[in-house]
Amino acid sequence: MSALLLPLAGCFRSTRSVMQTHAPSTVLDATLTDLLKQTDDRFNQIKSMNASIDISVSTGGGKEGKVVDYAAFPGYLLLRKPGDLRVLLFTPVGHIQAVDMVTDGKTFTVQIPPRNRAITGSNAVSTPSANPIENLRPGVFFDSLLIRGADGDDLVSRTSDERIYQPDPTQKAVFDVPEYDLGIYHQVTGSQELTSRRVIHISRATLMPYQQDIYDEKGQKVTIANYDNYQKFGDQLFPSVITIQRPIDQLRLRLTIKKLSTNQALEDNQFQLPKMPANAQIQKLP
Repeated sequence: MSALLLPLAGCFRSTRSVMQTHAPSTVLDATLTDLLKQTDDRFNQIKSMNASIDISVSTGGGKEGKVVDYAAFPGYLLLRKPGDLRVLLFTPVGHIQAVDMVTDGKTFTVQIPPRNRAITGSNAVSTPSANPIENLRPGVFFDSLLIRGADGDDLVSRTSDERIYQPDPTQKAVFDVPEYDLGIYHQVTGSQELTSRRVIHISRATLMPYQQDIYDEKGQKVTIANYDNYQKFGDQLFPSVITIQRPIDQLRLRLTIKKLSTNQALEDNQFQLPKMPANAQIQKLP
């Protein structure tokens, strides 16, 4: 059939220009075992982090028909495995303490000094809130900062694809980079059903992750973390820009790392919040 159609179609065709893509100079190969080991090694190399950061937030999207961008807040981030995390942010003007959040991996407390208010709750959302900020629990930061490997009972896969992207929108260069997708799944007990846990997208130009998709127990994609502009901080190669998207909540955070030290000793008191005034408003989230 095609032999008959192609000559005929030549009389009814048109040609249009598209932006030409560029392939990377080097394409690296890796087996599934290689990818799993590299992911584990990167995760295990970092025991603690002490970072100077900027965090900006955007809310809204297609569902609302608008996007609201907020100014970047400078601050600090402390992380200590297995679950300690503290994020301290200041106002863009006046450098006044705006938010101070601490978690031990199970529960969290957020202090908002300008409003004489604190919020406490579990790291796991039991009842989603209509307020997208309230669904942004500390575990989202932890899981986005450090990409975990597969657990012993997880099932894994490696597939190949291509990523077409434009690093700089002001430039015309568009790249077509082969990638590996490392899928991590959990088998539902007593059935053949698999549930997605995470998919790690790895550039074959560098064998470094550029995106991680995180799913909940219902199979919904709840977090998309993008990793850009890898830099050497000491002897540690780490993305200096991490963008965290929460598609269901229409929430987007951009975390820019200005300085980073890893594997320094962090004390317990560095993960303790100052005492709030007696008249502070305390809100408990489920």
